[in-house]
Amino acid sequence: MSDSEDPNDDVQYHLDVGPEDVADSVLLPGNPERVDKITALWDDHEEKAHHREYRTATGTYEGTPISVTSTGIGSPSAAIAIEELARVEAETFIRVGSCGAIQPEMDVGDLVITSGAVRQEGTSKEYVREDYPAVADHEVVAALVAAAERLGHDYHVGLTMSADSFYAGQGRPGFEGFRAAGSESLVEELREANVKNIEMEAAALLTVANVYGLRAGAVCSVYANRITGEFRAEGESRAAETASLAVHLLAKMDEAKRAAGVDHWHPGLSIE
Repeated sequence: MSDSEDPNDDVQYHLDVGPEDVADSVLLPGNPERVDKITALWDDHEEKAHHREYRTATGTYEGTPISVTSTGIGSPSAAIAIEELARVEAETFIRVGSCGAIQPEMDVGDLVITSGAVRQEGTSKEYVREDYPAVADHEVVAALVAAAERLGHDYHVGLTMSADSFYAGQGRPGFEGFRAAGSESLVEELREANVKNIEMEAAALLTVANVYGLRAGAVCSVYANRITGEFRAEGESRAAETASLAVHLLAKMDEAKRAAGVDHWHPGLSIE
């Protein structure tokens, strides 16, 4: 690992990667064990580093260079990953995670593609004022939707709430039934505001990426529906497959932009 925490060093202090180790586009699962499940879908891959919760591998998917870095649980560690990956020249980030749905029509195993996020986590507040929006990049959202459609996966697009805690911050009872103030009405208030799901990293990812002018988005598998009470650890591979294909489609979108001499992709540009 790096023997310095100087952010200008080539090898990054927490991730232990340098510019030659990482592709332009990086998938960001939380769990380090999810890295193997993601890279199993690729053409090829090589593990580049594994330090603390941060495990990085780089390879290709349908010929497109792609990387994956696990971030651990929560926004503080995810923000460290984004900071250090940006320093080694990564430009596009897609969170690949799991979540709890809070709309009754959403099934376990469905995908949620985040268009924007409620910033209930605290990390993004250390970057920018609280009324700054956490918005997904429109190209990443479009690529994720196109990928889910091509793969035939059921999906929903909408707002995500990101919390800093799994229990109290998400309206669950804590130890010995402890209830945080407002927790009993939290899920219902979010549901009525048409928020789709709850997780722990998307808001920080989208905020930090926008502050730095990077592309970012998120796709999560629904493990639980907080309204219906259904729970199963299902759909993980669908999120990984969708995000991997989205990176390939984003590369095609970038090619189409260059050919047309434009800065932003739009539906009038073919990516076939």
